[in-house]
Amino acid sequence: MSKKVAVIMGSDSDFPVVKSALTELKKYDVPFECRVMSAHRTPVEAAQFADSAKENGFGVIICAAGMAAHLAGVIAGHTTLPVIGIPMKSSVLDGMDALLATVMMPPGVPVATVAINGAKNAAVLAVQMLAVSDEELSAKLVAEKNAMADGVRAKDAKLQEEIAGI
Repeated sequence: MSKKVAVIMGSDSDFPVVKSALTELKKYDVPFECRVMSAHRTPVEAAQFADSAKENGFGVIICAAGMAAHLAGVIAGHTTLPVIGIPMKSSVLDGMDALLATVMMPPGVPVATVAINGAKNAAVLAVQMLAVSDEELSAKLVAEKNAMADGVRAKDAKLQEEIAGI
């Protein structure tokens, strides 16, 4: 069985976006736990979670946060597991503040960062990380990439038929 993925949100208001990551993880049958923790309001709990994540069976941690967006960095500072940050869009700077806070990490404390509100890609990246040592998961990724390619080819064939009829 694959290791678990932790999905942590800085606020429950992030859930509508984060839900697509959970859907993606379920599609690949990757077990996960989803929590709300704050780098600023519950820093002790966030640090304790990260400190014990590896021993608790996690292989990757996804963190979604907006505005100051320090959650992924705080988690990354307390674990050797890969951390993926999802900068959340806000009404203030459209998520650019969160993007910069998530991606601009000091040397030795990396956070892989996806696009603003890029929860689905965060989940796919987590699956890819786990698939490095899980052949069954790797095969599922290959099948999904093949299905995406087939979809593009079908759209191109339909377009070519439409163009021929002009």
